[in-house]
Amino acid sequence: MTRIVALPGDGIGPEVMASGLEVLRAVADVEVQEHAFGGAAIDLHGIALTDEVLAACRDADAVLLGAVGGPKWDTTDPSKPRPEQGLLGVRKGLGLFANLRPVRAIPALYDASPLREERIAGTDLLVVRELTGGIYFGEKERGADSASDVCLYTTAEIERIARIAFRAARRGVTSVDKANVLETSRLWREVVVRVHDEEFPNVPLEHVLVDNAAMQLVSNPARFDVIVTENMFGDILSDEAAMITGSIGMLPSASLGGEGPGLFEPVHGSAPDIAGRGVANPLAMFLSVALLLRHGLALDAQAAAVESAVDRALDDGLRTRDLGGEAGTAQATAAVLAYL
Repeated sequence: MTRIVALPGDGIGPEVMASGLEVLRAVADVEVQEHAFGGAAIDLHGIALTDEVLAACRDADAVLLGAVGGPKWDTTDPSKPRPEQGLLGVRKGLGLFANLRPVRAIPALYDASPLREERIAGTDLLVVRELTGGIYFGEKERGADSASDVCLYTTAEIERIARIAFRAARRGVTSVDKANVLETSRLWREVVVRVHDEEFPNVPLEHVLVDNAAMQLVSNPARFDVIVTENMFGDILSDEAAMITGSIGMLPSASLGGEGPGLFEPVHGSAPDIAGRGVANPLAMFLSVALLLRHGLALDAQAAAVESAVDRALDDGLRTRDLGGEAGTAQATAAVLAYL
């Protein structure tokens, strides 16, 4: 039996998780174990990720996550636990170094994007974000009137994420850095060039500075195929790219590593302001389920069926509130299930 660990998390996480599991069970025979994670785990155990939950994740075939965080657990005290520590911990504990965030402009939602149709039409890109290095994981210090965060990258970390990007490319790879200022970016660029020249010489490669990439993502996003970049830049650019789809509620993600299970989650946050109201958009969770089916369980046909069901529901007029409509979580779930 295929084993899935579900981490509903906080805010709207449990709501979209329940809908996501309905869709998953409609196309695959799975055994699901749910565990407290993030803020919910802090409330129960005083820590965002327990050793028992991490062990369960390691034993699973794939991990599905809702969302974490909320004002209840916000703190600037470095000695107090934060929900995000659970997310960083599970990524590190499972060796998940590559975050894949597909961004596709869906014709039915062209009018939902704040960008004009002629700018976003034809956009179908993939952001490949390095997930376990960089400033998020570097040594941190805090003094009375100063603070520092170390940004550290190794050659091996850059090599392995570059290979993921080149293997995923259809038209070419855009490597995003800040090599005119940062030493880590200069190493990044050198290593990406070497991996390209030695292993993927037939894949077109370009280098774009991160500020220029941010501008081009809103001015001409269709020019991109695969964007590969470091942890913080990838975090920012992938959220910016969400506006191409009309809502961050439409973006799925997959975090992959070596031999262990992958982690699949919507890009959106826990949205505590709408939690418990039944209005959360579950479509990014459904598309994350599709990524789980494809990359976690090698069930390509089932993944395509889920993606097709989402597209057909949108073509048929389904619109949640973030997309300018009135459909709630339950209505959106029923519409997609109907096409499955």
